[in-house]
Amino acid sequence: MSLMPKRVKYRKSQRGSRRGICSRGTDLSFGEYGLQSLGRAWIPADQIEAARIAINRHIKRHGKLWIRMFPDKPVSKKPAETRMGKGKGAPDHWVAVVRPGKMLFELGGVPFAMAREALRLAAYKLSIRSRFVWRTGHGA
Repeated sequence: MSLMPKRVKYRKSQRGSRRGICSRGTDLSFGEYGLQSLGRAWIPADQIEAARIAINRHIKRHGKLWIRMFPDKPVSKKPAETRMGKGKGAPDHWVAVVRPGKMLFELGGVPFAMAREALRLAAYKLSIRSRFVWRTGHGA
């Protein structure tokens, strides 16, 4: 089961703007280590889930993981081989809007090397450039 809101006010949304940099959610708030975005993208719910699974497989139930983004934007799509017109398509999947500086994942309660490797594996699953960050005093 993928991430998606329980209910929304409107079924379909406009594309909106991805300009600017992230102003909130840019610092480590929960864990000692984090994965911070360097680019801008719509991150689909299945990519977030794939990254979460990659992290949990590597840390093997040690520590705690926080997911700092949530896919609350519906993306609509028209069926294949459909003629132009006839209105907007039905909601197809959900995405999280990510801007540069956004903290994507946080990890705590694991050694530095394990956290770095787990978040490196997660970064491969995401369609965005990111960097590994840590609190002072917890680094290598």
